[in-house]
Amino acid sequence: MFGAGLIVFRETLEAALFVGIVAAATHAVANRTRWLLFGAAAGVMGSLLMAAAMEQISNWANGLGQDLVNVVILSIAFLMLTWHTIWVSTHAREMTEGARRLGADASQGLGSLWAVALAVAMTVLREGAETVLFVAGLASGSPEGVASLMLGATLGFLLGVAVGWLIYSGLGQVQPRRLFAITNVLVLLLAGNLASQLAKTLQQADWLRWLSESAWDSSAFVTNDSLLGMLLHGVIGYDASPSQLQVLFYLLSILLISFAARHMRVRSTSA
Repeated sequence: MFGAGLIVFRETLEAALFVGIVAAATHAVANRTRWLLFGAAAGVMGSLLMAAAMEQISNWANGLGQDLVNVVILSIAFLMLTWHTIWVSTHAREMTEGARRLGADASQGLGSLWAVALAVAMTVLREGAETVLFVAGLASGSPEGVASLMLGATLGFLLGVAVGWLIYSGLGQVQPRRLFAITNVLVLLLAGNLASQLAKTLQQADWLRWLSESAWDSSAFVTNDSLLGMLLHGVIGYDASPSQLQVLFYLLSILLISFAARHMRVRSTSA
């Protein structure tokens, strides 16, 4: 039961933190709730379908089918989150004004919300598929009963959602101008996290062999499996022993997105 609860908590926490931070970042956008719910629901449905077909998927490309799927999902989520980050940088003023007249313009933010919904769907899809597979693996090799495993999984899910909700609630109390500044940083870190996970997946599939040595090892202080480690991973992409390529992808993605967002702000101001 504990193992199932821990696995589900970890996967749910990552998805909940992602959704919570993105929800706070789009707090002033009309109709954003239905788009976020649509993205989350699509991700859940997709994860269930993917889990059902996982045995066939894993046999694609000489057994590398699952890695290929993960690369595609991570790439789409990263690109969509990048688009949203750059879009927000040029529409923050309009979104702040929209917070003062809730629902006054139902179409406000629509250009960004499709990207947000897709990024949410991809994240929930990936975490959901992994959750189903991990729990199924535990059930097949564990002497515990199905009821015990399901109880642990349910508790882990509820706890993960609760932590994500606390993150969102805390951000929701911040003034709009400060909210954009805070959430822009958090969303930027989420993009770096996705880029780091993409590098890790490419290396695990042996598609990239560059810079595979460990950049550092901080597991003596905070392990990946600890509660703090899971929280830090969900928020800033913490890895106790990342490869050099992971660090490079993380830093480059943050720098490039920051540069693009700043460039778009300058163009918007001078226009």
